[in-house]
Amino acid sequence: MDKLKQLESFVSVATRGSLTAAANAEGVAPAIMGRRLDGLEERLGVKLLVRTTRRISLTHEGTAFLEDCQRLLTDIANAEASVSAGGVKASGHLRITAPAGFGRRHVAPLVPRFRELHADVTISLNLSDRVVDLAGEGFDCAVRVGDMPDSSLVSVRLADNRRLCVATPTYLKQHGTPAHPHDLSKFDCLTMSSDASQTRGWAFRVPKGNGHELVHLKPGGPLNCSDGQVLHDWCVAGYGIAWRSTWEVAAEVATGALVPVLEDFAAPPNGIYAVFPHAKHLPLRVRLWVDFLKHHFGESGFWQAQ
Repeated sequence: MDKLKQLESFVSVATRGSLTAAANAEGVAPAIMGRRLDGLEERLGVKLLVRTTRRISLTHEGTAFLEDCQRLLTDIANAEASVSAGGVKASGHLRITAPAGFGRRHVAPLVPRFRELHADVTISLNLSDRVVDLAGEGFDCAVRVGDMPDSSLVSVRLADNRRLCVATPTYLKQHGTPAHPHDLSKFDCLTMSSDASQTRGWAFRVPKGNGHELVHLKPGGPLNCSDGQVLHDWCVAGYGIAWRSTWEVAAEVATGALVPVLEDFAAPPNGIYAVFPHAKHLPLRVRLWVDFLKHHFGESGFWQAQ
């Protein structure tokens, strides 16, 4: 008996909850479906389904096996579609996650545009500033901003991310412009509150001897907040100097609404990454999503237009 047909029949029965419903969907007799399942369980040496006259339920082993079978059948379908006359065609459900602020601004607008190209893909977008357990919570891909710690996760760098100090022209006209990072103590600095993630402070590359060193400062000011979007809004309103990512302020810098300061001391860029639990056997929909992000993030003017 064809092993693939056994797997397809198992998935069909398990998801429909009935031999008859699965048989009707395929156009065969229920007895044929039953023989396929018997053959599969005999070959594996394990009970996958508990069948009674009223209902069918999965065993513990059957539940785990169902997830593997669904993933396998999707990968086979994607592989066939990728080499068929119709070209590349992705399908299935894509679960992605991204930081809240970055995700709202730069990921969420791309999701419907991606689905316009791949109509057989459904998408769930989770926006959260906590570090999501991709494998444990069933996510296919995460977008993350910043330095990547050593981990078992696999990452692809999508774009560079610089951090820079910015303020409005009006604020700088009224208060002057800092010439060195240590001058920030004389200005109103809009900082993240102590319970937020920016614990090391603002990073700068300053001269030392014949080279440079990376230093972190924690400037103070009359206003601080745990939400980056609020700091951004305060900065645009002219309340002080903020240290923000280019992805957040590139549009205002391009229009002149915000002016970079201390650019000669800017720290080296970190990265914007696509991250997944493992590199092997990535579904086609995930590979296409990562390529889609990399293409758009690399477009000239993308960040200024957001």
